[in-house]
Amino acid sequence: MKKVKIAIALFSVLLLLAGCTSAKQGSGTTPASTESPSAPTASAAPEESPAAAKVLNLGKDVELASMDSAIATDGLSFEVIAATTEGLYTIDENRVPQLALAEKVDLSEDGLRYTFTLRDAKWSNGTPVTAKDFEFAWKRLVNPETASEYSFIAGVAGLKNADAIIAGEKSFDELGVKAVDDKTLTVELECPIPFFNSVIAFPSFFPVNEAFLKEKGTEYALTPEALLANGPFKLKTWEVGGTTFYLEKNNDYYDAGSVKLDGLNYKIIKDTQQSVLAYENGDIDYVALSGEQIASYQQSPEYHSVLTGFLWYLSPNQKVPGLENINLRKAISLAYDKTAVVDEILKDGSIVADFVVPQFLATGPDGKDYRETAGSYPSNNKEEALKYWEKAKAELGIDAIELELLFEDTESATLVSQFIQSEIETALPGVTFTLKSQPKKNRVELMYNGEYEVGLTRWGPDYNDPMTYLAMWTTDNPNNFGKWSEKAYDELADRVSRGDLASKPEERWEALKQLEAKVLEQAVIFPVYQKGNAILIKPEVTGVNLGSIGGSISYKLADKQ
Repeated sequence: MKKVKIAIALFSVLLLLAGCTSAKQGSGTTPASTESPSAPTASAAPEESPAAAKVLNLGKDVELASMDSAIATDGLSFEVIAATTEGLYTIDENRVPQLALAEKVDLSEDGLRYTFTLRDAKWSNGTPVTAKDFEFAWKRLVNPETASEYSFIAGVAGLKNADAIIAGEKSFDELGVKAVDDKTLTVELECPIPFFNSVIAFPSFFPVNEAFLKEKGTEYALTPEALLANGPFKLKTWEVGGTTFYLEKNNDYYDAGSVKLDGLNYKIIKDTQQSVLAYENGDIDYVALSGEQIASYQQSPEYHSVLTGFLWYLSPNQKVPGLENINLRKAISLAYDKTAVVDEILKDGSIVADFVVPQFLATGPDGKDYRETAGSYPSNNKEEALKYWEKAKAELGIDAIELELLFEDTESATLVSQFIQSEIETALPGVTFTLKSQPKKNRVELMYNGEYEVGLTRWGPDYNDPMTYLAMWTTDNPNNFGKWSEKAYDELADRVSRGDLASKPEERWEALKQLEAKVLEQAVIFPVYQKGNAILIKPEVTGVNLGSIGGSISYKLADKQ
């Protein structure tokens, strides 16, 4: 089991979104190169690194987009921010929030007021971490001038006035957070939030030193010199858009004695063949496998296959003529063979997704995983798909329709998109899909701006509750790419999140299932698969810890013999 836990930790690093393709699940601020770099060598680490240093070499298939906790939206950015900065909580390997920079917390009887007492900690420039750093960061998150695409998460956390501030109805200074003194932070909620401790462990809620940010101005978070760290590591080398970057141990971290590694060396290698070559050469300590590579290595003791929390799905833009028609959407959703996607294309332990909320995300009041008692939905049925297409043609007054399928330029996304294109065009005569490949950052920006027709995208959990997925399809959620809207859905989602059902666990759980059923019955999205990962990992690597939520991958206790 030890090897399996390590594998889960390291490989899941490759895929982390917010969602997580979002909340913004995979966006970023730097275009990804469309060229595959040659396999890097171990010399990519800084020259000043000790020859005998314990450095973990990590392979990634996307560039580091942003180190600003209010601006970042993609998994890799959240991962690196979480390696360099701590918030009030962290998430452990069992998906349970644990106190981090908060030494203790008191909760009022009505569940509306949290009082946090901070531990002694300091930034990498020697200044103390204070409650004011949290107040400043949280208000900056919702400040319209910041233009954070993750500002909505303050409302998800139930912070007092957050939604009104985001809607432009109140000033960001009215947010329900206050530094009483250097060590005391009070947080006021509009209603009790069942998952509050989990959601504020997300990087968007990490502290920011106001004086340092103002000193750096527009350069803040764009270079290692324009960043501070209070976590296990600090950024040593990085250029926006670069193919390598390096984190070194932060000796100013309050628990630096527990950190065994001297550094984390990241290398961006988009081509999987080159990644495997780098692994075989000893230049990286783990590698993601795909396609035929998996069969070649399945008997290796270094091979592991694990299921992650990422849901990949097709998002139809309902502002595009034709896609507002539910019968056309249902036709497309049933027209491709998901089993072939996972068994013949990916071959990495991914499973068919006939759902919105993945396996192993959250446990209900009955002690069971959500998926154990939630409903199942049709996977693919090409005969039914054709019937829906005939209905759609009659309703729309068309005989054919051409749609564009947007996807990112990774190998797996390309192969899956090509297969789905072929499946749909074969099953639905008259439906034509053209393919549009873009770097990940561009793909996400296009979807956020509504400049797409159908997009292949993903979402990773920001906190351990089904609402981290189901909230996406409320009317004003920025991750509701397809712009589907239903008043009854919004109202039930609000009751579940902060209304009368928030304090009724059993009723709330059943309402969550109703929300999921609605998304699938209305073909709001077309699920494809829950991501599995096939990896090779060096046996000398131990101690990497992954909670399956947000940026909770932790290298703090990692070691390399």
